[in-house]
Amino acid sequence: MKRMRFLLPLLTVLTSCVNFLDEQPSGSLGLDDYYKTAEQIKAAVNGTYEGLSLPYTENIGVAVSPVYSLEYITGYSRRPRPSGFEDDQFLRLDRLDAANSRLQAWWNATYYPVENCNSVIENVSVSTLIDETTKQRYLGQAYFMRAWYYFQGVQLFGDIPLKLTTTKDPNDVRIRRSPKEAVYDQIVKDLLKAENSGLPWVDQSGHVSLGAVKSLLAKVYLTMAGYPMQRGITYYGKAYDKALEVINSRQFNLFETYKDLRDPAKMNTGENIFMLQRHPTMAESNIHGAYLPYPTEPISIQPAYGGAMAPTLAFYNSYAANDGRKQEQAFYYTRYPRYDKPTEMITFSDPYIFKFWDADAEKTGRSGANFPLIRYANVLLVCAEAKSQLDGGSTTDAAAIAAYYAVRQRAFPAAVQPTILTTDDILKERYWELCFEFQTWYDMLRTRKAFDVVNGTMTSLLGYKAPNHLRAFELKDLAFPLPLAEVQKNPDLAL
Repeated sequence: MKRMRFLLPLLTVLTSCVNFLDEQPSGSLGLDDYYKTAEQIKAAVNGTYEGLSLPYTENIGVAVSPVYSLEYITGYSRRPRPSGFEDDQFLRLDRLDAANSRLQAWWNATYYPVENCNSVIENVSVSTLIDETTKQRYLGQAYFMRAWYYFQGVQLFGDIPLKLTTTKDPNDVRIRRSPKEAVYDQIVKDLLKAENSGLPWVDQSGHVSLGAVKSLLAKVYLTMAGYPMQRGITYYGKAYDKALEVINSRQFNLFETYKDLRDPAKMNTGENIFMLQRHPTMAESNIHGAYLPYPTEPISIQPAYGGAMAPTLAFYNSYAANDGRKQEQAFYYTRYPRYDKPTEMITFSDPYIFKFWDADAEKTGRSGANFPLIRYANVLLVCAEAKSQLDGGSTTDAAAIAAYYAVRQRAFPAAVQPTILTTDDILKERYWELCFEFQTWYDMLRTRKAFDVVNGTMTSLLGYKAPNHLRAFELKDLAFPLPLAEVQKNPDLAL
């Protein structure tokens, strides 16, 4: 067979503090040469995680990462560091150019990693080198990862190619897009297979767990219930039931304080259901450094690379004054001790994001902190939202209210548990709780609602103009253009 460059070497960018991705296969292997040992199979499975890190890489410029585009476009974030025209297209809601490299980066991160997953599914399924229990768990991880990549891709681009087998001939690349309905249905099929693969509820090594599978499936069902699929009541019910399975398992819990979200000892446990695994010597993304104040303030050993993203003042001010998330060094900070003179406090002109502060990186300049991809707080709010939608826009359901209240009470310890809950209440809570975790744009797409931070109400996304945008949102803004280079390589994508 023709020799094809395998994507597995890229797994090194995912190496974590628990070293579960240390296996590094050789750089160029034909598939006939691979899957010959149990160690090769294990490395191949670990290689399916490779794509998780791609949106977070910063090798395209200082404080520039594709993932920031998902926050820029919402209108709730700003870029203190001067931006180029490609970021401005998101920041100002300007016309998105198909040649924008951020679009290509997202395509690379959501479509190309599927090939690794397909390879594992095809080859591990027929392997006799590992026991059946291990085989099923490996396959469960691969099915989950394929679903993960397709879920990101279909939300961002809409109709995309649905490719479920490996490429046998490098010249065979003329693949047409599949309807988004088919993609979503395949995502569900893959997650149901992963759900029944024998994965443990919790995996503190950072691998996919049953908790992660069920949590993602709940979010997928919630998305399918809304736009653009609009499968409605049935899928709101599925989302509610699946989220309840996670809650009732009692395997996860909200951390007591927001500081715990940054505690290295609490990665991959408690509230952190599924995380991007990172290591200070390997990571290509330094969220700690990218979120430092700009112009440069000497509060970290390497302060010169900050200014990638900060909250708009309007969004910051949308929090109630006594919201625990708004308190200094919870989700945000407005001052910090000078790095070389700790007794001197530096005050910033505007608030910055403290949610992902890495105390080690403050001293070393290199962050190895994991990043949350699925957090238990998200699952709780999915449960509440699904039930409120199921009940027609508000609910008195005890489980849904308890789920919402758990998140709310951490922010407002004196809050009284409500007796009725509206969908808009829950959506606003998602904005405040999950901010800058790259969840908000997906929520705006599936609900077609925006949070009007000026008057504190939810409003229709179409026709809404954020304070820092040039114009209001239109229907054409709800799916990214296909990357120009991909259409040039494969004209069938335009069909």
